[in-house]
Amino acid sequence: MMLSRFLRAVIKNGNLCLIDNKGLSQSFGDGSGVQVTIRIHDRITQWRLLFNPQLSVGEAYMKGTLTLDNGTLYDFLSLVTNNLKYLENYPLYKITGRLSRLFRRIQQHNPIGKAQKNVAHHYDLSDDLYDLFLDEDRQYSCAYFDKDTLSLEEAQVSKKRHIAAKLLLNRHGLKILDIGSGWGGMGLYLAQISGADVTGVTLSKEQHKVSVERANNAKLSSQAVFQLKDYRQQTGIFDRIVSVGMLEHVGAGHYKEYFNKVKELLADDGIALIHSIGRIDPPGTTNSWLRKYIFPGGYAPAMSEVISAIEKTGLWITDIEILRLHYAETLYKWRERFQSKRKEAQILYDEEFCRMWEFYLIAAEIGFRQNGQMVFQIQVSKKQDAVPLTREYIAEWEKSVIAEESQAAQ
Repeated sequence: MMLSRFLRAVIKNGNLCLIDNKGLSQSFGDGSGVQVTIRIHDRITQWRLLFNPQLSVGEAYMKGTLTLDNGTLYDFLSLVTNNLKYLENYPLYKITGRLSRLFRRIQQHNPIGKAQKNVAHHYDLSDDLYDLFLDEDRQYSCAYFDKDTLSLEEAQVSKKRHIAAKLLLNRHGLKILDIGSGWGGMGLYLAQISGADVTGVTLSKEQHKVSVERANNAKLSSQAVFQLKDYRQQTGIFDRIVSVGMLEHVGAGHYKEYFNKVKELLADDGIALIHSIGRIDPPGTTNSWLRKYIFPGGYAPAMSEVISAIEKTGLWITDIEILRLHYAETLYKWRERFQSKRKEAQILYDEEFCRMWEFYLIAAEIGFRQNGQMVFQIQVSKKQDAVPLTREYIAEWEKSVIAEESQAAQ
C-alpha cells in the first residue's frame, strides 16, 4: 500500500512496526532502539497519514484510530522526530511545507479581536484543568532549573527570581507593566519582592478573573492591577516591562508592532525583559496539529526574526540568554502530574481531550529535547548604559533574595 512505501522512505532510524486495518504487519527503520508498534484501525486514517502526517498523527491518536500495541506515545513521537529530516525531503511533504510557509502570515495574523479569540481557545479552559498539572502559582511557562534537584514549584520560583534580577529592581516607586500576565503570578511576585506598582494585561477572561481574586486575597489590589486588555491598547510610561510567554502569540507579521509598542511604553531609562519560546532554525511555521488544536495563531519565532524587529525600533539589546533544556524538564514534570490526575481530567472533559493533552505535552517536550526548540530571554532598553556593564548583578541579586527568603523561613 502507498502508506508502506511512504513509511519506508521516511523511517530510516529506529524500530517501527505498523499493523494495518486488515491485521497485516510491516516493519520500518534499522531495527535499533525500542520496538514501537502502532495499529491503524481504519482505511481512511491510512490515507490521512499519507497526505498530511503532521496533522493526522495527532488527530488519529486523539480519536483512537491509531493506537499503540507496544511502546509508549513518547517512544513513538521520539522515533518520528528522529526521522524528520527524511520526511522533510519527501516530495509531497515538500509541497505542503511550501504552501504552509506561503500562508504563514495569514496563519499568524492576530489583530485586536481575533487575538482574544485565539487566547480564549487555550487559556479559558477549566481552571480545574490547569490545577491538575501546573505549580501552585500557575506558572504556565518554562521553569528555571538552576539546580538539578529542584521541584517544579522551586524551579518556577527560580524563574521568577531570575527574571526579576534582570529587571534591576534597584529603586522604590517603580512602575511595571506585565504584558500577557497570565494568572497573575509574575506580577504579584514583582509587587511583593520590590514594592513596585504593577499593571498586568491579559486577553483571557479566566486568567483575568483569577488574577484579580489573587491580588485581593493578597491585599495587593491597589499595588497590582490586572486588566482585560490587548497590550496594543495600553497607554502610559513604565520603568520596567516584562513579558513571559506572550511573544509566541504575537505572530511574525506583528513583531515590529509589538516592539514599537514596548518602546512607546518604556521610560527613557527603563528596562524590558522578553521571555519566549524560540527555534534554532530559520523562520518557519507552526505544526498544523498544534495550530489547530492547541495554539491557534501561535508561532515560536526564530531569533533572526526577533532581532530584526528590535533593530528597526532603535532599542538596545542589552542581554540575551538561551535556556535550552529547561522547558523540556518543565514539560516532563507537567506530563507526570497530568498523567497522575488523568481520571480527574477525564471527568472535566473526556478521553479524547485527555489524549489530545497527552499528545501536546509529549510532543512539546520532545520538541525541546530533539527538535530545535528553546527559550530565550532578551533584555532591551532605550539607553546602552541602563544596565551594568557585566552580568554579575543578576547572580548577586538572586543570591541576596535567596538569603532573605531563607531568613524569613526560619
